[in-house]
Amino acid sequence: MKHTVETVPAPLPPDDYFMMGDEASAEGAIAAGCNFFAGYPITPSSELMVRMVHRLKETNGSFIQMEDEIGSISALIGASWAGARPMTTTSGPGLSLMMEGIGYAAMTEAPLVVVDIQRAGPSTGQATRPGSGDIFQVRFGSHSDYEIIALSPWSVQEAYDLTIDAFNLAEAYRVPTFVLADESIGHLREKVTIGETVERWHRPTAPGMPPFDTDDENGVPPMPAFGQGERLLVTGSTHDARGFRKTQDSAAHQRLVGRLVGKIRNAAEKIARYETYSLEDAEILVVAYGFSARAALEAISELRRDGVKAGLFRPLTLWPFPEAGLKLAAKSVERVFVPEMNWGQVVREVERILHRDVVPITQVDGEGMRPQSIIDGVRGRAGMNS
Repeated sequence: MKHTVETVPAPLPPDDYFMMGDEASAEGAIAAGCNFFAGYPITPSSELMVRMVHRLKETNGSFIQMEDEIGSISALIGASWAGARPMTTTSGPGLSLMMEGIGYAAMTEAPLVVVDIQRAGPSTGQATRPGSGDIFQVRFGSHSDYEIIALSPWSVQEAYDLTIDAFNLAEAYRVPTFVLADESIGHLREKVTIGETVERWHRPTAPGMPPFDTDDENGVPPMPAFGQGERLLVTGSTHDARGFRKTQDSAAHQRLVGRLVGKIRNAAEKIARYETYSLEDAEILVVAYGFSARAALEAISELRRDGVKAGLFRPLTLWPFPEAGLKLAAKSVERVFVPEMNWGQVVREVERILHRDVVPITQVDGEGMRPQSIIDGVRGRAGMNS
């Protein structure tokens, strides 16, 4: 079924504000209609949680500090089925604890948003340092087959904008949705422009209709809330259209999991977003996301000043990845490079899509990606003189 859309006044007066990325994401959540937050403090996302304490009080929402991240994600699922628009925030170790709950949210089709302010890992790692090591975890961290949506901001403005988008996409597709920022964006302070209105999408509803199956081509069934008289059954076990357990029914499992996967994969090109820079005559393509893309934009500008025809492809959605856009961008280039603040994650996805060798430029020293690292990586592999 189709979600509904409403346009409402922005909660903050329209103006330019000076905010930290964590704060901007919190404001984006409030603008998107978030009215429930459950979380546990963890660096470098704690400022977002603190902001939500005050903002939810001001907007008549509910805030709960949970005992841990397992409780946090579980509370979000319950709140979602009670009709709320819920969010939590976390980083590295906390995200790991949420993985079983993410799978349950995917299986029960509970819309919710997780803002992951990534840090250097693994394990406790460097709690106050940036990294981009959670890209694969949000996609594949829970077991078996399911799909999620993940957005990657490269600025404080996008921390605000993409958090709003995350809520809308979660509601429209009834799926856990992630905002994958990192410490560099979370603690960066920049100007944020707040507009006069905000568009809010709402989950599809149809009283009396099955909440776990549909013949609609988009694969998204209507979602009632507890207390609306629907006699809901919500289970993580294989279930039929009404939620009754069918754990020994092969056909029921095939239909259920096929729909859970298909509702995102079939809409992938509609969901996926990207931006390109200087691709008109590019011979070198840099694929970069998040904070690393800021360094990449400066790097390709400097490379072009030195006569190297470099261009940038920036995915705003990491899951689903903008495959068609990437193929078009890489169609005529000689080499492709992927700078990341990890040992190489998105580079594998780029290789899978392009079916060609792709050069990783990795940085895992707990510092933000630097333009010179990308310039050196491009020149070293392409055999260019520095």
